[in-house]
Amino acid sequence: MGGHILPIRLGSRYQQLAHAWDCMCHSPQTQRLLTRLDDGLSRRSVLKGVAASFATLALGSAGPAFAQDAGRPILLRNVNFFDGTSGKLVEGHGVLVEGSLIKSLVADADKVADAEVVDCGGRTLMPGMIDAHWHAVLAGISQMAAMTADIPYVHLVAAQEAERTLSRGFTTVRDVGGPSFALKRAIDEGRIAGPRIYPSGAMISQTSGHGDFRMRTDLPRTSQSDLSVAERAGISAIADGEAEVLRRVREQLMLGASQIKIMGGGGVASPYDPIDALQYSEAEMKAAVSAASDWGTYVCVHTYTSAGIQRALACGVKSIEHGQLADEETVKRMSDAGAWWSIQPFLADEDANTYSLPEQRAQQQNIADGTARAVELGRKYDVRMALGTDILFSPKGTATQGKQLAKFARWYDAVDVLRLLTSGNAELAGLSGPRNPYPGKLGRIEAGAYADILVLEGNPLEDISLIAAPERSMRLIMKDGRIHKNTLPA
Repeated sequence: MGGHILPIRLGSRYQQLAHAWDCMCHSPQTQRLLTRLDDGLSRRSVLKGVAASFATLALGSAGPAFAQDAGRPILLRNVNFFDGTSGKLVEGHGVLVEGSLIKSLVADADKVADAEVVDCGGRTLMPGMIDAHWHAVLAGISQMAAMTADIPYVHLVAAQEAERTLSRGFTTVRDVGGPSFALKRAIDEGRIAGPRIYPSGAMISQTSGHGDFRMRTDLPRTSQSDLSVAERAGISAIADGEAEVLRRVREQLMLGASQIKIMGGGGVASPYDPIDALQYSEAEMKAAVSAASDWGTYVCVHTYTSAGIQRALACGVKSIEHGQLADEETVKRMSDAGAWWSIQPFLADEDANTYSLPEQRAQQQNIADGTARAVELGRKYDVRMALGTDILFSPKGTATQGKQLAKFARWYDAVDVLRLLTSGNAELAGLSGPRNPYPGKLGRIEAGAYADILVLEGNPLEDISLIAAPERSMRLIMKDGRIHKNTLPA
């Protein structure tokens, strides 16, 4: 799971949650959660529960404030808009939406027959935002609730969090770990509200790797061993050797993965996969890349260190997730290889996790210092940067999604942050090529693009903090041509 997925088997010295900004997923409580996923439930029974949960949620959902006529185009007029690429607002034009797409940009003086007109009152319009590193099923569930609730509750919370994600202005997410296929399908079918999801499916991990959630007592594994709890839940897939890596990658592709996530290094505060450990041999990593490439898509890798990044690049990995400990030479190699750098705001600040052990706090600070260096080096060598949050098991933390990303204004101008969160992250999502589940234009306000649109009170090009307060600043939220929120004056 993004950030730092550590094995769920901490000893007495590490009775801390350790993920989100610096790992939160390896406590005894989490192990009990995963055990509940396994107790008395086959994968088929879980899916039946999820389907029933989605159906219940769909029946109880409320419609948007704007009484939208599906048979008529919508004209968003009296706006100044950021198109996702340019450095200033476009004035004197409205946005005409027909179906799920932007049909055209219309001069203010022009009239459009039969269009339903929405007067935006001179406010700012922009594309819906994209989170490049998200966990749609696992972000918004607390460990205590998940530990005590019925299994379908976990998926109901995921569906509820999907709607909240959309209400924060994120119309697309790149899901880099977790069983989000059913959630994606329910959203795409219009059964529940939520962002577009680019799913990776289960994270592919070696034995003892960052996605190995087993207890010490589960070892050794034999040919007669059952799959681990996390594997049965679709969270991770343990694979050793080229043949097994090929098998597990191909399984995720069969399920509908738009890209593949592998674990190439350790995480913070982990006693079993230290952050400097290299994971997956070159032969194994190349096997994953080969399988994904044959399917027309790419591999992204969890790693923090220069050695891990360099091995991944040598094997053809296209996207580095995290990488905060990269040195200058490694960053230059990333640029030369044309790889993407998907980075998160791990800053050891007021939104970060708290740790009691000195070594944990030191490691957290090391990652925070590395984040600042990484962004600066990425800019220096013109690396293709993508921004994401990597929130996990944190109902309160998900509410800071926009706030976290606004922190990148420490290194970028506000307009550059917005470019990265719209057309920039869209370009990374599109790297999935023929496996792209949404092949239209994302993250742009132009003819032919998906009608994923926000209308804000204020100008985010001047005040990036507007994206941190969606309940106040976002007056209209549209995804796929459908208005999900409208608090504009009548």
